[in-house]
Amino acid sequence: MNSSKKQISPYGGNLCNLVLEQKDAERLKIEAANYPAVTLTQRQICDLELLMNGAFSPLTGFMTRQDYESVINKMKLANGLLWPIPVIFDVSVKFVEEKQIQTGSKVALQDGEGFMLAVLTVESIWTPDKEKEAEKVYGTNSREHPGVHYLFDKTRDVYIGGGIQGVQLPDAYVFGSYRRTPLQQRTIFLKKGWRKVIGYQTSKIIHRLQRELLLSIAREHQAQILIHPSIGSTKPGDTHYYTRLHCYQAVLKYFPKQIAMLSVMPLSMRMAGARESLWYAIIHQNYGCTHFVVGPNHALPPQNEELEYSYESQKLVNEYADHLDIKMIPVEEYQYLPSCNCFLPVSKIQKKNESGVRFLESKIRENLHANKAVPQWCSYPEVLEEMKKAYPSRSRQGFTLFFTGLSGSGKSTIAKIVNAQLIEHGSRPVTLLDGDVVRLNLSSELGFSKAHRDLNIRRIGFVANEITKNRGIAICAPIAPYSKTRRDVRALIEEHGTFIEIYVSTPLEVCEARDRKGLYAKARKGIIPEFTGISDPYEKPENPELDIDTSTKSPLESAQEVILYLFQKGFLE
Repeated sequence: MNSSKKQISPYGGNLCNLVLEQKDAERLKIEAANYPAVTLTQRQICDLELLMNGAFSPLTGFMTRQDYESVINKMKLANGLLWPIPVIFDVSVKFVEEKQIQTGSKVALQDGEGFMLAVLTVESIWTPDKEKEAEKVYGTNSREHPGVHYLFDKTRDVYIGGGIQGVQLPDAYVFGSYRRTPLQQRTIFLKKGWRKVIGYQTSKIIHRLQRELLLSIAREHQAQILIHPSIGSTKPGDTHYYTRLHCYQAVLKYFPKQIAMLSVMPLSMRMAGARESLWYAIIHQNYGCTHFVVGPNHALPPQNEELEYSYESQKLVNEYADHLDIKMIPVEEYQYLPSCNCFLPVSKIQKKNESGVRFLESKIRENLHANKAVPQWCSYPEVLEEMKKAYPSRSRQGFTLFFTGLSGSGKSTIAKIVNAQLIEHGSRPVTLLDGDVVRLNLSSELGFSKAHRDLNIRRIGFVANEITKNRGIAICAPIAPYSKTRRDVRALIEEHGTFIEIYVSTPLEVCEARDRKGLYAKARKGIIPEFTGISDPYEKPENPELDIDTSTKSPLESAQEVILYLFQKGFLE
């Protein structure tokens, strides 16, 4: 429903609410005990919440095949309404087959703790052309793109579409007062008399540059500002939303009274660039915003972010602006101009024939890690204090040393020496997760198939992450032959600390000549199947922090190379 004639209309005309009345919800809970159940991923939980609370209006469920294909090919729903991003429910073939899912089936949707959130009534089931989806939505089928990487997960290769009956919204355990539905946000705007509101969706911390930009836009359009950060799955490398929320709270006092408001949105980002920018605009129209800020690199994956700016999002926005009631505000890159101690658009700086300083949050983090002062023009003291809690100096930061290499390469020996020397240093607790020891104590039931070896590395990564985020040092020394698994472990650990990959690149012939356990000999005879380096490949690291060949160095020399690296980078004082 439209909460007020004075407010902008929800997209499509009506604000959907898919959560049942309590009496009906309780009855559905009882009925759903007999339905096949699915435990949702984080993205699925985010999508479900935004479906149920009306942020994805006019959608009333996960897309059917007809809507999905129309969105992929035409950026429109089957009814002709603009919609640029597919909102689908993906499951495994195994689930569909074992549970005999078919049109008309009902599926219970559960969170990770087993609480039922909703019931999906199946209207269509299909196997999508993911290559086509990747090209159309993301503009690439490279698995290096985070959105494409998620898309091609082989455990989610079937799509199910259908209507949703909501039982309850997911619990908000922290910052609950900021987590508002579109209707709640519209009601607040109405009570405050906010007629014109600029939506600013971000997954970054707000520093001086962003504050100056927002205030400039607010003055120009005579509007208030809704700071509306995403707290679902965001870009790799983004600061955890706990820290970001504390930073947003700290920066709010630098905005004039009654000009800015903070709210959070459980949105799972796709990093689909131009299409995603339009999607955000639709969502913010549902939240009651009349304007929406589109930056030059809006919704692009992080690897493009710090290179050159792309204005593709703004070009598409201009093309489709007439399809939306919300007004788009494209902004160009801003830089700091020392001569006037201010931030200006690059075009104005160029007219002055001067050179600006580009603002990078990664540089602020680097200074914090190196215990260096951050220039006053970059940010605010209260924001930096919050950031220091998440990005302490490297001498106080947890980290993981991840040795990888062939069996017999010397990685375990180096790891043991480094472990002893770091314990002697005494600055942080140190834990050695040697491959053989982990196999005995953590993965004794696993075999040596590719799937089991992969699971073993992920278990090591999980333990190392727990150690790292508690400011300890984890030393891992598995073979870890698969680059994707190593990359996933890195991504997990880098949310909380530093991941240092050490490739022990000792050649195969040297490793095989050492063969103290006789493993290579057995592998050559076929006694040991799928042996790394013989019958199963070892995927070499592309960009390890260190590359050590023990055929040319002694174990002590190799260990000292690691210690000196840690000293050089500031991890040891």
